[in-house]
Amino acid sequence: MSYPDRTLTCSECGARFVFTSGEQEFHASKGFTNDPGRCPECRAARKAQRDRSGHGSYGDSRPMFAVTCASCGNEARVPFQPRGDKPVYCSGCFRAQGGGRLEGAAGRTAR
Repeated sequence: MSYPDRTLTCSECGARFVFTSGEQEFHASKGFTNDPGRCPECRAARKAQRDRSGHGSYGDSRPMFAVTCASCGNEARVPFQPRGDKPVYCSGCFRAQGGGRLEGAAGRTAR
């Protein structure tokens, strides 16, 4: 399907910007139904602000806790406060033990 270029108005700064045919095709392929509300410059500024603050991703906003790995004895940093009732592993030992895999409904390991 071919889309004609459309001119939209940014809800943030009021500038007019072109929502190109290619961008519309991309939005449609992702299943997006709403037009973008911000111009490319305001979208980039908002993303940069989100990246700096750590919101929207784990970034540096998540507290990390120092622990001793129950398997190798090395220090590890984990994103949760250990309770002491279960062993805590460094990322290498956790992966080696098969940690982080999800079990599917039929009991198979999801990949």
